[in-house]
Amino acid sequence: MRRAAALLVAAFAALPSTAAARDLWTSKDGTKKVRLESALKASWLLSHAPPDPLLAPEPDSAATLWRLRLEPHAEFNDWLHLDFAYEHRSRLATGTGGLGLGGGILPSDAAPPWRIWAGDWKLVDLSPTFTHRHEIDRAFVSIRHPRGTFTIGRQAIGWGRGVLFGAVDLFAPFSPLEVDREWRRGVDAFRGEVELHERLSLDVVAVLGAKLDTDKSAFVGRLRGYLGDFDGEVIFGRRARDWVWGASASAKVKDAEVHGEAALFATPGDGIDGGLFGTKGVVLKAVLGASYLFPIGTGLIVFAEYHYSGFGLRDVPEATSRLLDPSFGPAFGARLLRGDTQILGRHALALVASYTVADAWAFSLTWIQSPADGSGLFTHGVTWTVSDAVTLAASVFLPYGEKPASGMLRSEYGASPISAFVQLRVYD
Repeated sequence: MRRAAALLVAAFAALPSTAAARDLWTSKDGTKKVRLESALKASWLLSHAPPDPLLAPEPDSAATLWRLRLEPHAEFNDWLHLDFAYEHRSRLATGTGGLGLGGGILPSDAAPPWRIWAGDWKLVDLSPTFTHRHEIDRAFVSIRHPRGTFTIGRQAIGWGRGVLFGAVDLFAPFSPLEVDREWRRGVDAFRGEVELHERLSLDVVAVLGAKLDTDKSAFVGRLRGYLGDFDGEVIFGRRARDWVWGASASAKVKDAEVHGEAALFATPGDGIDGGLFGTKGVVLKAVLGASYLFPIGTGLIVFAEYHYSGFGLRDVPEATSRLLDPSFGPAFGARLLRGDTQILGRHALALVASYTVADAWAFSLTWIQSPADGSGLFTHGVTWTVSDAVTLAASVFLPYGEKPASGMLRSEYGASPISAFVQLRVYD
């Protein structure tokens, strides 16, 4: 921890004066350019989990995470661009109680899905105390045309209208508790976005998995359009072994915004705890939400969402035994790590409020509640924009609900740790 503090002081001493990307090379006519964006993030997480001899033998834990990201961008002309992102991540942890149960606050160290090759290697592995990894998170060529864009390679793909939850966000969605949402994890894909009409476009995606296995790949199309204050999209395709049909929409209603998503998945039944009508063959996911800007000071923005995930467990108190079941647990765990479900159970309510003061201070309050078992979690976040190049963020996580007993979960959020998170972000 002393070394981490020393590095923090050094980072402050070396702060750049601007967050703009550095131009590494520009052609004489200015049509070709290579520039570099970089970011260094230092994070600290302190957690205290409900004491349990099996789930949290050491209730107190701490972690320090360092993340260095380098993003070179090459512009060969107006229509051909090359983007790359390479990062190092190191994690130093003490104690085991809060970190495992508090999963979702820090970026996941799980093997990245939807990639032909992982591109994620361990340089040092002294688990669970210390790990150091490096990863190629972006590597794609983008061809731009007045009627569309074609992208080939490792890229980020995010769909849907949800704020915390998603029904049609099919590839590497964020955890609802994840603090740092700046970079969605890249997937290996071919993507073509074609403008059919000034208000209608077609998006075709082929996401390729390990060894080009079709059962680990996805082939999905999306038709998107807008009319006035309304926009919507429909999707259809195959994701791994599941067929998916979905739709999402958002609209302005007087001074409010409303949004919704719904998707049906036809599955072979692996890792499904009972789908629609008691079957394992059809699973529903849905999100319904709204937002409103209250005219208070600089503006108080409030979002509300309800989420249903048919990929979640029907009865969370049975989660421990279900995960230990060899005929169910591995398949469900694979879906959970892949992001098929963002919650452990079936239902979630969320309320998010955010307020900004003088473009320097941003405050947020998030409440997530499980209506099934009454457990939930409050998150209070503060972000200070020190300069164009430096940001300091802090969050506190306060869960409530029935605590675990004898290694068995009793509620969705009751086993989550009380946590404090601080992150320093330095850009150049």
